[in-house]
Amino acid sequence: MRHPDLPTEMFVRNRLNFSQMLPGKSLALFIGNEKMLRNGDQYFPFRQQSDFFYLTGISQEKAILMLFPDSPDPLLREVLFIEAYSALKAQWEGYMLSAEDARRISGVPRVLTHGDFASCLREAMSHTEEVFLYSYEYPRFLPETESIQLKFAHKIREQYPMHTYRRSAPLLDSLRPVKSEHEIALIKEACRITGLGFRKLLHTTRPGRFEFELEADLSHLFTTHRCNGHGYHPIIAGGINACTLHYNANNSALAEGELLLLDFGAEYANYSADLSRTIPVSGKFSPRQKQCYEAVLRVFKKAIPLYRTGNTIASINEAVWKMMEQEMIGLGLFSQTEVEQQSPENPLYKKYLMHGVAHHIGLDVHDTGSRYAPLVPGMVLTLEPGIYIPDENIGIRIENDILITADGPVDLMADIPIEAEEIESLMS
Repeated sequence: MRHPDLPTEMFVRNRLNFSQMLPGKSLALFIGNEKMLRNGDQYFPFRQQSDFFYLTGISQEKAILMLFPDSPDPLLREVLFIEAYSALKAQWEGYMLSAEDARRISGVPRVLTHGDFASCLREAMSHTEEVFLYSYEYPRFLPETESIQLKFAHKIREQYPMHTYRRSAPLLDSLRPVKSEHEIALIKEACRITGLGFRKLLHTTRPGRFEFELEADLSHLFTTHRCNGHGYHPIIAGGINACTLHYNANNSALAEGELLLLDFGAEYANYSADLSRTIPVSGKFSPRQKQCYEAVLRVFKKAIPLYRTGNTIASINEAVWKMMEQEMIGLGLFSQTEVEQQSPENPLYKKYLMHGVAHHIGLDVHDTGSRYAPLVPGMVLTLEPGIYIPDENIGIRIENDILITADGPVDLMADIPIEAEEIESLMS
């Protein structure tokens, strides 16, 4: 079913923008994700491949999209192929997408079933020589595993070996970073709900609770606000766990006097927010904890003006790393003399800040977009400086989502508590 905040015209516009980038008389083919088997007849929760969703809004598995803007046959210019209705499957699994529903959601005028794909493809291939296929080789860290998208691409190339094939991913990678007004509205709502989640945790965090209990608090709130759930596995990291950058075990008890690093985001209508906050488990920062927190917060505030048109993520990273370097000197982690004598290939700040501080967000929490491409209005990026001092049991990260506009950066999470004193007040 279509989410009420996902207008059909958004997907119509996305396909039009993509089609206008195709060379003349070329064909583009896409296939959606397939369900991942868990065991027996049970599957993991389904999530549509983001580019397929961007073009169609369809959340059914194995759907196929054909785009052939210059087809001499108007019936082949936009075609969506879905699974044929099965009364047996509907009885066991419930709702199945109908052709009428698919047209209403996607705006694709012609919706057929998988059984019609081979004949339509054969006709389309007779009128084109250049074919665009989606061919990201996911998952990237498991090269022996082929995604359904890669299998689909191999099959098409085997059936029609004399055609010229190109990747559609670079075209989509140039489109998706710039969000439409509809997409920005969805990200704003994801940010709003994420902020509600953080405020809830300010009242439910206390020594003795487990990290997974806070994760459950978030999951409950997200579900009751009609979210898909979490945009990514949340990081609920108390004490030393905060020094593991992608910690997600979330199974430790919270201890008196420790810090709690939170990194989470609601996914609303498939669009994700990304927030990081660091709070004192007992409700009050120690003097050293506050000193480190204020250092990160100062850099966060100084970095916001960097999110301007024409700048790049790479430049933002370099500037923030230099700011953090100076703050680390002030915190006594190393001296200016040591910085002057450091190896350029192994700067001292990287011992305490190992990651970049900006990435695109949207349909994926780490959305498409080059770190070297100039920023333009409509992009939404994170700003997330941090500091990690394992010897002191301190891990701090502060993160908001920033919208690039022609008039300057807009912090989409500006109303979410961030000052140390406000956090302490709300936790008291």
